[in-house]
Amino acid sequence: MELPLYLSFNEFEKYYYDNLEKWFGEYHNSSETDYLKALSELYSPYLYYNFSNGRLQADASIQIKDCFFPYYDKIGISFCTTTCEKGKAAKNAKYLNHQFEWKTITMMEYAQHVLDKINRYLTKNNIKDSGNILDFINQHDIITSREGAGYCVDYNKHQSTLPFLKAYLPVHGQTVNIALYRDFLFSVVQIAECIDHKLKEVRAFESTLYAKLKSEAKFKVQMSHQFLTMCN
Repeated sequence: MELPLYLSFNEFEKYYYDNLEKWFGEYHNSSETDYLKALSELYSPYLYYNFSNGRLQADASIQIKDCFFPYYDKIGISFCTTTCEKGKAAKNAKYLNHQFEWKTITMMEYAQHVLDKINRYLTKNNIKDSGNILDFINQHDIITSREGAGYCVDYNKHQSTLPFLKAYLPVHGQTVNIALYRDFLFSVVQIAECIDHKLKEVRAFESTLYAKLKSEAKFKVQMSHQFLTMCN
């Protein structure tokens, strides 16, 4: 069962038991604990453990490759329009090799990037007025398309963003909703606290988002310290 991701705590709370009932309908031998663990997995990518205050905080961001051509602004080259997926380099000799650097952008920026890609496709194919944005959010050729320098979407990594995109992108339109995104940043912490509270009630303490993300944060710090020690 594909659990829906909610951008507001009120919606999450409102549909909690409806979705739980659907969960039991599909997974007859499961428990509410299994359902809560699945919810934990769904929302954990948008949270992190803050050591300074000992709490979970929102972190709706993604790492993406920024594709560029060295000195393109000085030599006036034509941009590569092929996909930027691994192993799909341009074969035409007139294209120059492009370079990449990793950037961290917000999920709102990522969603706008995907929305722009879809709208360009709809306009190009004269289906702008009748096209439903959500019908195109996972079409390989659209998502991995390249038009000049800019962000390069990894299709495999894109799969993990689909629950958010389905909840956040408009059915029609050119821009994403900033207010809705801000509400999500506030609500996702509340949602996590609600999930953790219910997990504690069934004594599944090790499965809480708090425990999981705190452990991951400690591991990253330890690995960072080990790396610095090796360098010194």
